[in-house]
Amino acid sequence: MTIFKDPHSKSRISDLRIIELPSICVDRSLITVADNGNPSLPFEVRRVYYLYNLPALAERGGHSHRNEHRLLVAVAGCFDVTVDDGVEQTTVTLRHPSQALYLPPGLWRTVHSFSAGAVALALCSTLFDESDYVRDYDDFLTLTSCKKTQ
Repeated sequence: MTIFKDPHSKSRISDLRIIELPSICVDRSLITVADNGNPSLPFEVRRVYYLYNLPALAERGGHSHRNEHRLLVAVAGCFDVTVDDGVEQTTVTLRHPSQALYLPPGLWRTVHSFSAGAVALALCSTLFDESDYVRDYDDFLTLTSCKKTQ
């Protein structure tokens, strides 16, 4: 019998990575492609959304996921993503539209410090499902508490 482990118990900051999305030059313009035929994507994209008109002091995110994998891309401007695995935190600045930050499930993320005109693109492995979200930080810390004894 296989016992499913919640990704919160095993996800780590070291699981984050920047994925270079392929860009091609056409008529002195760049086109960056992020589709399901792209072998550099670590999952099949099921949902896409973007954030814009963001005040500099806005914070988005403030949650983790049980199942969803996500890529975040700064398609315009820049912003910071602070990621927490329950033991350590790191902040990644996204500022180039051909670079995507891969966020596996089980990591708490907060998106903040938006530049003027920033647009944040999210590529998700699942359709929206509220039950996939962990929105309470204390609940997140409970789910990740086993990491402190490892």
